[in-house]
Amino acid sequence: MIIRPRPSFLKLFFVMRGSVVPRILPQIIGFAAYAALVVAAVHATGLSLRDFNIAPFGLIAVTLSIYLGFRNNAAYDRWWEARKLWGQLVYEIRNIARASSGLIPDRGEWRDLLIDSLAFCHLLRGQLRGVDAMARVNDLLGGKADGIAAFANKPDEMVRRMGSRIAGLRRGEAIDSLGFRILDERLATLAAVQAGCERIAGTPLPFAYTLLLQRTAYIVLLLLPFGLVTTTGWATPLFTALIAYTFFGLDALSEELEDPFGTEANDLALDSLCRVCEISVFEALGEPAPPALPAERYFYS
Repeated sequence: MIIRPRPSFLKLFFVMRGSVVPRILPQIIGFAAYAALVVAAVHATGLSLRDFNIAPFGLIAVTLSIYLGFRNNAAYDRWWEARKLWGQLVYEIRNIARASSGLIPDRGEWRDLLIDSLAFCHLLRGQLRGVDAMARVNDLLGGKADGIAAFANKPDEMVRRMGSRIAGLRRGEAIDSLGFRILDERLATLAAVQAGCERIAGTPLPFAYTLLLQRTAYIVLLLLPFGLVTTTGWATPLFTALIAYTFFGLDALSEELEDPFGTEANDLALDSLCRVCEISVFEALGEPAPPALPAERYFYS
């Protein structure tokens, strides 16, 4: 995730970190070169294109903008829902730390439950990003992490272990039925957060929308120079490049936001959110907390 102050007017055109320009630069250059070839061919052959104008493209652009707006809004809704789910996860980790401190008399059991909740955060991050988070989980759990790697759904296994832990406390009468219910509700919320994240990660936007948008954008940009060349002349490549930047830029941004759990510049900072949970837990335990993750050129991973 990119977090930086608004750039000044001069810097605005040169900011690349977090911009989709590097990703769509081949399309921009390609269509500008194509438009230049069309202009050169028209001038070389003396072909008259006065009957072609920009009016039909305005009608197509309205339709295309509706589809682009719908896809962009749908992708942003997915991104924002994912952020709310991880915000709820931070909230519930703090709730577990607060509730368990008053309900579990044994500090060792209390600490183990909180460390298990941190392991859940990292396992969920690893599952959503498709990366191996076991190194950090082993650091947190030590030898108690044995066997987790064998499970296909590691975060769910960690929730089951936490459930078994509080169930053992209830059977041993270390906590009463009300305390068990309070802690079990917190675990149920963690499971709900995981299910919500899995729903977003496992259900992409319908492919037909992407296909329709890209086909229409390519057709418009292939025909656009013929409608512009009579009125704009050698400025046609410039206008074609600007329109290509708009169309393909919105499409690329929507594609990034559609999968909010990745590691691209505009994806969620899951590493930083896991560190926020670690800080909350270790401070609740009265132990030294790790520092917040710093930004790398305004980028939080």
